[in-house]
Amino acid sequence: MTKLADYLKKQKIDSRRVLAASHGLEKLRREDRVIRLAKKRTRGADEAAKEVAKELATKKPRSGRPVSAPTLARALAGGTLSGAAKTRIVRALNVVLTKKKKNEATLRDVF
Repeated sequence: MTKLADYLKKQKIDSRRVLAASHGLEKLRREDRVIRLAKKRTRGADEAAKEVAKELATKKPRSGRPVSAPTLARALAGGTLSGAAKTRIVRALNVVLTKKKKNEATLRDVF
């Protein structure tokens, strides 16, 4: 078993809860779309419009890419994952842990 599988078993967390938490976290929302639009407008706008758009463009939007079931299965099996996928799994896991009133996990705890 991998460290992630052991950690989930020790904390009594079902992997489907991690998937659901990730979908809730990473889902694109209206404010994320506004930020993307502002970034597009800064490219070809005049100076006054650029100032307003830059203010919005400095905020970081959600990725819009939640953890997928195959990615989580690969992580549980010990396969190779990208750094971004590992980070998304840890963020979703921390949401579940905070709901259970437990301490947050770090990347080294899980991978």
